[in-house]
Amino acid sequence: MTGVMEALKKGTSSVAPIPTVVPGNTPIYQEAGDVGNRTLWVVFVIMLISSLAFYIMAFRVPVQKRLFHILTAFITTFAMISYYGMAVNDGVSYNKIVLKESQKHFPDTFQTVYREVYWARYVDWSVTTPLLLLDLCLLAGLGGANILVAIVADIIMILTGLFAAFTVEEGPKWGWYAIACIAYLVVVYQLAFNGRHVVQNKDKKTATFFSAIAGFTLVLWTVYPIIWGIADGSRNINVDAEIVAYAVLDVLAKPVFGFWLLFTHDAMSGTASLEGFWAHGIGKEGAITIGGDDEGA
Repeated sequence: MTGVMEALKKGTSSVAPIPTVVPGNTPIYQEAGDVGNRTLWVVFVIMLISSLAFYIMAFRVPVQKRLFHILTAFITTFAMISYYGMAVNDGVSYNKIVLKESQKHFPDTFQTVYREVYWARYVDWSVTTPLLLLDLCLLAGLGGANILVAIVADIIMILTGLFAAFTVEEGPKWGWYAIACIAYLVVVYQLAFNGRHVVQNKDKKTATFFSAIAGFTLVLWTVYPIIWGIADGSRNINVDAEIVAYAVLDVLAKPVFGFWLLFTHDAMSGTASLEGFWAHGIGKEGAITIGGDDEGA
């Protein structure tokens, strides 16, 4: 009888234990895989070969005509150093993000995410993009004041992008991103408006070339913040996809830009020639003098 009663109690029990929600504490690491690592090495080699080619092209012209060659070679040289650092895992750090998911009937859950941030990329951009801007500004013939504004705005754009990449809180992160976008608009204004206006004073071939290469550059630069928004910003793509996207943009914006600029510029008649300090140093022709040139001064 006792066994029957116990069986009936077990059979009529319809209330199951309420499951306990225990927040998971296993962190997620968003890191580069084989595709990303191979891409970094491939771009390193491309930047190395391009740099060597640009230096060879520079030595084939008189020193007076090497300004664009030297600037362009420096661009790919710094990019080469950056990609080597990222390829050997020296130019990377982690940004820690804690994601909170609120539940209506259960305790909130938290998930820790560590995403790789390639800070070497921002160091690269902070040096190479001003040099690239200098190439374009000198091609157009922009004045010193406009060049200074463009370069400072560009540096602000890169630094605020770096701050945003390491910012955890969503509000401040997108605030830094907004500042970077505003700075970029200043760069666009200097090239697309002031640069296009000034270059009209040059020959038609130079004006047409500047419009083409500056437009090419601005289109590429507009894609960068879009990639940032879906990669470091919202983490909607993985690190491998981020690396590949930036790699394609960097190859187009640096080696391809450089070869286009130098081959076209060298083919133009009336290429600018720099004498004075650039070619001769502080000597008789390149001396920096203060006051008059009178004898005994």
